[in-house]
Amino acid sequence: MSGESRQESDTHDNDVSAAGTQPRRRLLVAAALAPVLAGVGTVAALAEPGETTEAAKGGGGHGPVKPVPTTLADWKKVAHALGRPGNMVRGLFYHTAFPRSDLNVVSYGVKVSPGLALGSHVAFVRYTDHSVLAMGDLNVTEDELQKVIDALTEHGIAVTALHKHLLSHSPDVWWTHIHGHGHDAVTLARGVRAVIGRTSSPPAKPPTAPPRIDLDLAGIDAVMGVKGTNDGGIYKSVFARQEPIIDRGMVLPQGLGATSAFNFQPLGGGRAALNGDFVMVADEVQDVLTTLRRGGISLVEVHNHGLREEPRLFFTHLWAVDDAVELAKALRPAVDATNVVPIEPEQAPPT
Repeated sequence: MSGESRQESDTHDNDVSAAGTQPRRRLLVAAALAPVLAGVGTVAALAEPGETTEAAKGGGGHGPVKPVPTTLADWKKVAHALGRPGNMVRGLFYHTAFPRSDLNVVSYGVKVSPGLALGSHVAFVRYTDHSVLAMGDLNVTEDELQKVIDALTEHGIAVTALHKHLLSHSPDVWWTHIHGHGHDAVTLARGVRAVIGRTSSPPAKPPTAPPRIDLDLAGIDAVMGVKGTNDGGIYKSVFARQEPIIDRGMVLPQGLGATSAFNFQPLGGGRAALNGDFVMVADEVQDVLTTLRRGGISLVEVHNHGLREEPRLFFTHLWAVDDAVELAKALRPAVDATNVVPIEPEQAPPT
């Protein structure tokens, strides 16, 4: 067992002594996780609800741990472990996408493109305590789902949410949010790659210029109040929460795990399929849902993506088909009901 694993084990033992007799459920969880954590060494155990790990205390009880700036060069080994290149977002987190171009998914007669709603991604952040956070969202088929969950468990990566982004669609696809934390970014990356290996996700393709988007982009931008970006032929408008988001004692970089992202897939004649999601705090949820329905936008899910973030975040995924500018007009009042700011293309994380 590595020194870090021994320290985590010692911390857990101290927690048991301080608390006295532990519920049988927690003892079983600890026993189940012990071999997993011993195998990866650097992945930190997750706290039970109501408890606090050293990571959640900020590495010593002195407040939240902050991310540190990094460059692409700092993530060379992670890129090699993942088997494909990624990109830096505002110099604070390293992002890698795994688009599911192998899938042929149809929803309400619309062939869903990878950029609209079919893609996996993972982001890595380094912190002042020298630890690394890996967060992401994996798009998997129903046949792949249980194998992916098993692989995540094998590599000590937590599942924090499981849901769908689409309503009526075939074949069935699911999304699972993941959370890993440790001191070895390469070990985390190898774990992610092993998980992706349980799916039929295709290898990375050479970058190409995105196709022209046949939509009124200026009109969408004017209504949404943000300059969108062409991501492989999908037009994307992105907003990020303004307040700091703390996840288990770590400050999330703005735009990581707390964005409202809206994807417009052109269908011809100025029409678009709209997919994406809102990020909200509890007091905003009903206003957003009511506003979206008044605008004729269908609601897919209302759920959480994480387990322990503060403030607690809720997400609603959505779907609509209409004139793209009219869709933007239906979205904008709901955006204004949330505490978000526009993220310009050079700053926005891929979605």
